Amino acid sequence: MYAIIETGGKQYKVEKDDVVFVEKLAADVDSSVEFKVLAVGGDDGLKVGKPYVEGVAVKGKVLKNGKSKKINIWTYKPKKGESRKMGHRQPYTKVQIESIEA
Repeated sequence: MYAIIETGGKQYKVEKDDVVFVEKLAADVDSSVEFKVLAVGGDDGLKVGKPYVEGVAVKGKVLKNGKSKKINIWTYKPKKGESRKMGHRQPYTKVQIESIEA
């Protein structure tokens, strides 16, 4: 059985015991989180919600909050002598899917 969940403006296809990196959630390590379910698929076919599936819960456990690798951005304007270096580290939350309750 699999489910398509929505969090952080993105959609993820998850199964039980999957580990996913999602946009940072306001949750502590070892806490439980519940996701909105857009669709559920299994042996009996695919069930799609309008927009969410009623009576289905996907629960996960927060393993880690962190930041990804640094991305360096270099902007440059030719003939002006103008350049600027910037960096960015995207925060994430590492979540392990514990159950899909349909």
